[in-house]
Order: sequence, then C-alpha cells, then structure tokens
Amino acid sequence: MTVVLLISGSTRAASTNSAALRTASAVAPDGVETVWYDGLADLPAFSPDDDGTAHPSVVALREHLSRADAVLFCTPEYAGTLPGSLKNLLDWTVGTGDLYRKPVAWITVAAPGRGDGATATLRSVLGYVGAEIDPDVCRRLPVLREDVGPDGLIADAEFRSGAVAALRGLARFAETATP
Repeated sequence: MTVVLLISGSTRAASTNSAALRTASAVAPDGVETVWYDGLADLPAFSPDDDGTAHPSVVALREHLSRADAVLFCTPEYAGTLPGSLKNLLDWTVGTGDLYRKPVAWITVAAPGRGDGATATLRSVLGYVGAEIDPDVCRRLPVLREDVGPDGLIADAEFRSGAVAALRGLARFAETATP
C-alpha cells in the first residue's frame, strides 16, 4: 500500500484545488491510500530561529510527511506564484529535510495559460528541498467552480480518470524511488 499525502495550497473553503484532491481521494485506485493534510492555515510563519519548534501544527506536518510515501499537491496561483501559506509550509521542510528524496507531483486545475507561475515556483522550491519530482505524473486537469458538486467533489469522468492516473503514477514512482 502506497500512502499519498494530499496537500492543497488553498485555504479557501470552496477551493477547486481542494475539491480536486478530495475527488482524487474518492477515486483512489487499489493499492493507494490517501491522507488529507488540513493544517495549512494553522502553521505559524516560518523562522529559522524556530526550526526546532514544538508548535503542534509543525509537529503534525512533520508527522504527516514522515508517514507518507509520496505527496500530491494542488495549488492556486496568487500574484503569479505560490500562495504564501503553501510557501510557508515548504519553508518548514527546508532545515529538517522532510521532503528530501520524497516522491512528489502535482495536479494543476487552472485553465491553460493560467497557473504556470505557481507550478514553476512549486517545481523550483521542491527541487531546492530535494524532493523527487516525476514530471510525467504532474498534470493539468482544468476545473471550473461549477464543476464542483454540492458534495465538494468533481463528477467529470475525464477529471476523475486523470486523478486516478496521477495517483497510480505517483504510487509507481514511490515504489521505484530510492529512499
């Protein structure tokens, strides 16, 4: 069983990014267990002086990352880059190597021509922290707000198929990655 941690870069209640990951979890294939990370808004601002902090939200983040075999991100783009809250989460992993050699990928739900600044920054920061990125697993699966049902999930068959493919690809990548 491959454990995939799902991290949305959005703190917005009606986020299409979070809906995408909730849907991925709902359609996860056999052999993949998904775990939702919901502490993004609770993380304190990163400071290198506090890197050994016992702040409960930082401890929880590190525990989630240590138990996961891989991480799947989905993030909006704010002002041409990552939301500050997601960058803050990634900053908390620099000194401790929580993402070092961890297989990672992302789903981009923005329409073509949008969201590229966020994915470029995500790629750059994940590379800096030593995460293992499989570009073949990363994919663009556009989602409109109206695509999200009242249950918070995306019913579109093409999206669901793409989410399953991303999870399968990330699981395969995690199984072959060097620990």
